[in-house]
Amino acid sequence: MRTAICDTFGIDYPIFAFTPSEHVAAAVSRAGGLGVLGCVRFNDTDELERTLSWLDDNTDGKPYGVDIVMPMKIPTEGTSVDLKSMIPEEHISFVERTLQRLGVPPLPEGEGRDGVLGWLHSVARSHLDVALNHRPVLIANALGSPPVDVIEKCHEHGVLVAALAGAAKHARSHVANGVDIIVAQGYEAGGHTGEIASMVLQPDIVDAVGPDVPVLGAGGIGSGRQIAASLALGSQGVWTGSIWLGTAEYQNLQSNAGWTEAFTRATSSDTVRTRIYTGKPARLLKTKWTEAWAETEAPEPLPMPLQNLLVADAHNRINASGDPDVISMPIGQIVGRMNEVRPVADVMADLVAEFEQTVTRLEAIRK
Repeated sequence: MRTAICDTFGIDYPIFAFTPSEHVAAAVSRAGGLGVLGCVRFNDTDELERTLSWLDDNTDGKPYGVDIVMPMKIPTEGTSVDLKSMIPEEHISFVERTLQRLGVPPLPEGEGRDGVLGWLHSVARSHLDVALNHRPVLIANALGSPPVDVIEKCHEHGVLVAALAGAAKHARSHVANGVDIIVAQGYEAGGHTGEIASMVLQPDIVDAVGPDVPVLGAGGIGSGRQIAASLALGSQGVWTGSIWLGTAEYQNLQSNAGWTEAFTRATSSDTVRTRIYTGKPARLLKTKWTEAWAETEAPEPLPMPLQNLLVADAHNRINASGDPDVISMPIGQIVGRMNEVRPVADVMADLVAEFEQTVTRLEAIRK
């Protein structure tokens, strides 16, 4: 399983793993893929500095990447107090009533964190500045093209830039802005995702950007057979995310029995694409929390970043409560394959082995 992008990044397998856990990212890189650390959870640049220093020291010299959340158009941002004043009272009341109805207790005094900061443009830029003082080989942007000056800054540091795209026209725009690698993220993916399924989207984007721009397939990829399918569609590698939420290393970041039960019992039908998480369409695990927002009396979700600010404390409370029927979890349709908690190395080994078996089977058919 080797394509040109492996030589570009000095990796053994064209498997890119987005994860908010530095432990998962390091383990993927050590196993021959490219771990990509999601930075949106870092409100404190000192914490990100410490985390990237840990990655520098725990990847055995192997490469890794960093993922930021930065809109191309620079928004006008006020203080968090200014933002909170823009949230309608009906939304605040709805969230509190829903938490009470679902039996979600408040957090102990002093616990919790402001979930909106990592989604702000200014904070994303500070994440970039910290990252470029370390040794990432890739900066990825979850919201498409970052501003052109950000792309140029990455290139000045010898760092390539990737951007997610949910349609061919977005991919062409990213390339015109200077993006090096396109992540073709299909409808099946967890978190922010578009409306076109991977089987259709990947060849559309591969053809749109041409042979000189590498494409990574994303959305619904959690097995070696699915990696083989992605490469068959013209992608040079795969961008994976949800599958790593079910690894032992991820438990260092998020560990409670409710979280584990929620994803291990879920099927591929147990997700929903909704704006309630951040204000932009994102795929989440279907639970009583998502169902409450679909009821007729529920208000319409607010635009980003107001929706994230509205529900940040609620998500902290929900996840701390550990109730698998309520848990708030961005996850893709691949969740139906996540039936047990396993080490990253085992997941990587299975992906590679099944890919090889698939290719062998196809070669036999060809003969």
